[in-house]
Amino acid sequence: MKILAFDTATELCSAALWLDGEILSRSEMAGNRHSELLLPMITDLLQQAGLVLGQLDGIAFGKGPGSFTGLRIGCGVAQGLALGAELPVVGVVTLESLAISAGVDKALVCLDARMNEVYSAAYVRQGDGLVCLLPPGVYKPDQIPLPDDGGWLGCGSGFASYRDSLTSRCGHRLAGMQPDIHPHASAVARLAAPMFQAGLGQPADRAEPLYVRDKVALKTCER
Repeated sequence: MKILAFDTATELCSAALWLDGEILSRSEMAGNRHSELLLPMITDLLQQAGLVLGQLDGIAFGKGPGSFTGLRIGCGVAQGLALGAELPVVGVVTLESLAISAGVDKALVCLDARMNEVYSAAYVRQGDGLVCLLPPGVYKPDQIPLPDDGGWLGCGSGFASYRDSLTSRCGHRLAGMQPDIHPHASAVARLAAPMFQAGLGQPADRAEPLYVRDKVALKTCER
């Protein structure tokens, strides 16, 4: 199975090719340059593999939550490429790919959502995949839902931006923190492969972002 995957949900722009379990990838800290970087990354990967889009089995993208602009770019590119090449698409939850990128058995994920909030979820590794114990939501750092037990790795940019609030909230449940981990296209590809194999790919026009929050800025009275 051959899958093109990419993620533009955070400041890291990444793309990857899944080639029957082998992964080729590119990534760069993009800031707000995702639209400049993503297509050249994809072109470079396809050239390296000696493939064209029509030879792929599907396209996967990080669907969110994350940066609203980044999610729209990723979803738009997925729709455009998949429509032109008549390929199915799969959207992968950003927090799930971040948990896979952490490479641990128990990941409590907190991604900075700005506006003094975080996107949070909790995942446990099961085989090559994950089980979601606490589904994605947006919360104040001192109000995130918590698992009952301990031994969790706190990962994601939320632990950099709101370290004190989150460590106080999590208490003994945290075994450590890795705030510098980002969701990566290689993790998107790993999660998408079994979804395509199970026939869960969708038509291009069914691809859509997962925003979780429908508000992009605080009102003056809320600041």
